[in-house]
Amino acid sequence: MSAKDAPPPLPEPLLVEVADSHTHMDLQSGTVEEALVKAAAVGVTTVVQVGCDVKGSQWAAETAAAHENVHAVVALHPNEAPRIVLGDPDGWSRQGARQGGGDSALDDALSEIDRLAALPHVRGVGETGLDFFRTGPEGIAAQERSFRAHIEIAKRHGKTLVIHDREAHADVLRVLDEEGAPERTVFHCYSGDAAMAEICAAKGYYMSFAGNVTFKNAQPLRDALAIAPLELVLVETDAPFLTPAPFRGRPNAPYLIPVTVRAMAEVRGIGENELAGAIAVNTARAFDY
Repeated sequence: MSAKDAPPPLPEPLLVEVADSHTHMDLQSGTVEEALVKAAAVGVTTVVQVGCDVKGSQWAAETAAAHENVHAVVALHPNEAPRIVLGDPDGWSRQGARQGGGDSALDDALSEIDRLAALPHVRGVGETGLDFFRTGPEGIAAQERSFRAHIEIAKRHGKTLVIHDREAHADVLRVLDEEGAPERTVFHCYSGDAAMAEICAAKGYYMSFAGNVTFKNAQPLRDALAIAPLELVLVETDAPFLTPAPFRGRPNAPYLIPVTVRAMAEVRGIGENELAGAIAVNTARAFDY
């Protein structure tokens, strides 16, 4: 294993326990048990496991049912909706190459998400939203239809909505306004600037910051974090992606949350214990556990 693929070392433990508000343990190496033990050793005692497709959402629900400190969030990722409708000839997602199934295939997938969303250990519906980075113009209609359906599912079941917003800020905010956001809405891997943070704050949307807040070129994210109301701030790994500096490019996992918490505390100008305490309270409130 090259140094680049080697897992980063365990950071100094946090003294105040926190939650990783967004992780994908099904995409990480090792077992769930190993991931949870490693995370707990550094003060990360709760994780929110997020599904991106039907299989991943079923796995999230099963994993949360088996572990009391794992909460599930279920959805079709914005990039998944067009793949279901139009097909995925390149096999970019983990399902491999697929034929397009049209709107009826999307309806079938959404009805399974709806079924999972009713389960008690499923705390949220997501990650859903819009992603104009990878999906071309032909996929936008499927994304928006899927996003609106997920908002309806979240509201009907009284669950938290978890937003994936990539290069689509104005449209995500527009759809939330048109549909009416659920009582609890989380912008996962918050990617807006300070001006958008003010809009989210006014609407009571939670902003979850990932390891990319530590990246050199991420000043707009740090500016947003600096002005976000403390009671709306969460932390996440989005592991195995977005590993915080100085480990960027190596595999991420929930046990690396302390690295990001410390960087965030510096941006806020507060102690790490104060920030960790706020994040712990906020995450429990955001996901109603």
